[in-house]
Amino acid sequence: MFDPIRNNASNIAPPAHVREAESLRVTRATADEVLFRVYPWADFVPAKALGSRIWDTTGKDYVDLAGGVAVLSLGHCHPALVAALTAQAHKAWHLSNYMVNEPAMRLAKKLVDATFADRVFLCNSGTEANEGALKTARKWASTHYGDKKHRIISTTSSFHGRTWLAVSVGGSPKYTKGMGPVPEGITHIPYNDVDALKAVMDDDVACIIIEPMQGEGGMYPGTPAFLAAARELCNKHNALLIFDEIQSGVGRTGALYSYMQKGVTPDILTSAKGIGGGFPIGCFMATEAVASAMVPGTHGTTYGGNPLGAAVAETVIDIVNNKAFLDRVLVSEQRMRDGFAAINKRHNVFADVRGEGLWLGCELVAKYDNRAGEFMKAGHRHNVVFLTAGNNNILRFAPALNITDAEIDEGLARTEKAIAEVVNAA
Repeated sequence: MFDPIRNNASNIAPPAHVREAESLRVTRATADEVLFRVYPWADFVPAKALGSRIWDTTGKDYVDLAGGVAVLSLGHCHPALVAALTAQAHKAWHLSNYMVNEPAMRLAKKLVDATFADRVFLCNSGTEANEGALKTARKWASTHYGDKKHRIISTTSSFHGRTWLAVSVGGSPKYTKGMGPVPEGITHIPYNDVDALKAVMDDDVACIIIEPMQGEGGMYPGTPAFLAAARELCNKHNALLIFDEIQSGVGRTGALYSYMQKGVTPDILTSAKGIGGGFPIGCFMATEAVASAMVPGTHGTTYGGNPLGAAVAETVIDIVNNKAFLDRVLVSEQRMRDGFAAINKRHNVFADVRGEGLWLGCELVAKYDNRAGEFMKAGHRHNVVFLTAGNNNILRFAPALNITDAEIDEGLARTEKAIAEVVNAA
């Protein structure tokens, strides 16, 4: 019997429309029929997943070395996250944004205590986090220095999300082609180019936005000189430094946030993907001096900071923000690097292996340029999942941060079979 106080419906059968929906037969072909064709979907359809394993609708298992594009920080269906989500689901799912809720406040307090930031804005995704961070930077600049101070400096080949402003600030023209004109006041310079950054910096710049390590653009770690120059130039020209840590944050590089390893502290930091462990949530955080520019009415969100997402993210932070856990990420990184070196010794396919923590890219030799997608599809045939990056010339790996040694070894063994298939067919 349903108890409205305890909100316990465990003994009630699913409603008829739910049972009917579950019986509706769909196949991989259904996606081509009814969904927007904006993704190059894999040929298999996942049916369930646990830890670093995925099972498709035919029962085949795959080792997941992609982590949902660096999202599944603790793997699929981590029991602590399932427990947090389930417990909160029996309390409250959504409260409108003129109310606060306990999970959101606890999450924000833990982020403030663990980082440079004084205030946190909770949203739903990385794109929203970057959009809000850029709005905050421009509002801060306008408040203190007038509307002329509005320019945004970003880097070529960067990726900051999919909304109009985010793709415009991102440095990949393929994402804005046919959608112009793009907003004014955005300048792109090559990543890690200190001289180029100095050349475009002036007092009209409101902010510089940088990934501490470029992901989609080619898995390039930011050099200490470049990141330090960005900080120094922002100080000199009264501009804000935004670090986009959507992918690099929450333990991905072996620190809670990558800036902690760089010796450079931003004014605003964006976080998403791994912070929810698979549940949609994002945030941007800032110092009090910056956050104070945003007053009631300047920004908002309907679902951001909802109790479900906040409860899950709070649990992720509790688990990841632990020295032993983060040290283990670096141990796993070395195991993967050693595995890539062994594969390369036998097949001579990698020109470079780079990255930080469990966020690694293997650049293919010139012979296989623009063919990373072939290797990825071969991976599916050999029951392993990894990604691509750059100009389709990099195999990208972002497994769960708690992946086991055995799962790494099995995943790399399957990856080698996929590589051998492509190499032998060449």
